[in-house]
Amino acid sequence: MHSDQININAGHARDLIADQFPQFRAEEIIELDTAGTVNAIFRIGDRHAARFPLRMMDPAECARMLETETKRSAEFHKCCPSPSPQPVGVGRPGSGYPLPWLVQTWIDGQVATPTALANSSVFALDLCRLIAELRTTDLNGRTFDGQGRGGALAAHDGWMEVCFSKSRHLLDVERLRRMWSGLRELPSSGREVMSHKDLIPSNLLVEGERLVGVLDTGDFAPADPSLDLVAGWHLLDRETRAIFREALQTDDLEWRRGAAWAFVQAMGLVWYYEGTNHIMSELGRSTISRLIEDGAG
Repeated sequence: MHSDQININAGHARDLIADQFPQFRAEEIIELDTAGTVNAIFRIGDRHAARFPLRMMDPAECARMLETETKRSAEFHKCCPSPSPQPVGVGRPGSGYPLPWLVQTWIDGQVATPTALANSSVFALDLCRLIAELRTTDLNGRTFDGQGRGGALAAHDGWMEVCFSKSRHLLDVERLRRMWSGLRELPSSGREVMSHKDLIPSNLLVEGERLVGVLDTGDFAPADPSLDLVAGWHLLDRETRAIFREALQTDDLEWRRGAAWAFVQAMGLVWYYEGTNHIMSELGRSTISRLIEDGAG
């Protein structure tokens, strides 16, 4: 998926886990086929999993990143109304793998999809409860760190231009440019809340119509309150999005900024993963279709 991607197989993972986490030597190690784009995931028995970063970086920087992620995941776990992974320990490079890596607890459930629960008000209200609970977490003086989505919309103009350029053979780029020209000018609400920051289907686990787990929680940090609203366009149809919005008592500005963040994310998914990750590329298309249906922009 990435030009700087690191290859790791079950043999590498098994050796590293057995050497550094001897309590798991008797457990079966299974490589999981996921839509994830950041980590390779290996299940350790029934109760744990290992996450190996997929993209090459400086090992010291990776270690700092994982240390930050473990702290944020632990904080997220305390306030999340659904189960979420708890960090167990950070592994060292070895056995042909060049970076630190992470072991965490396993959460049971089925990975959500953009369509399976799109018309479920039960699921929509579970998403509302999740977002509302995260928003109640004390910022403790923290503010948005300027990394990724969650700050000023116009700061993403350069990225969006790359996406428009790369998507000419895939999407109606001129129409989408017009959408962005309206969305990018939306003013900030002037406040921040604690945010998961990536509520896409592959980070949510379901059983029946209920939300039973939240994954990839290491980015939990302050951001624009509208950022977590992307879940509405990634996962719900138009009628159910209305239920979602009403339950969160979201005003027009916050709702439109949520659409803008969903648009920024979706535009990057379609072209970047066109030939390498069908699930993520199609998620981008699905989300853009829902934004067009809503008349976003």
